[in-house]
Amino acid sequence: MKTLIVYSSKTGNTQKLAAVVNEMVTGEKTFCPIQEAPEPEGFDLVVVGFWLQAGKPEPKSAEYLAKVAATNLFLIATHGAADDSAHAKNAMETAKALAPHAQVVGTFNCQGEVNPAVLEKAGKKDPQPPWLADAPAAVGRPNAEDLEALRGSLRSQLADFI
Repeated sequence: MKTLIVYSSKTGNTQKLAAVVNEMVTGEKTFCPIQEAPEPEGFDLVVVGFWLQAGKPEPKSAEYLAKVAATNLFLIATHGAADDSAHAKNAMETAKALAPHAQVVGTFNCQGEVNPAVLEKAGKKDPQPPWLADAPAAVGRPNAEDLEALRGSLRSQLADFI
């Protein structure tokens, strides 16, 4: 099995989650930041980790997802919103729609600590973004509990690849 694990990470949150996937997936694998990612063709599994910008995958990840064709796809998202929020769920649906020919075999989303400068800028917006009220709960995340939750998700959703 050949696996490609790519991630976009501004603060290290998404990179932490992608590293867990890299540790658990077996077989031949490529692990790299999105700006160094090869074309996704020829892989049995493509894992794309991204952070949210304006309620959707940040632009580089969105562009990359559009390149993923008929292969297995696992999505990881980090964000300031609560894990089970409509904001996070809608963003994941947007990510899936960006790769309409891929077979989405699983997803994982997780709060991630938001850069204080981003929090300050978001706090000045009118109206304020929907995730802003959840952001204080994201401090220190992803944490050990989140990483273990990801491991559990991988065991259940990617059993054929680990």
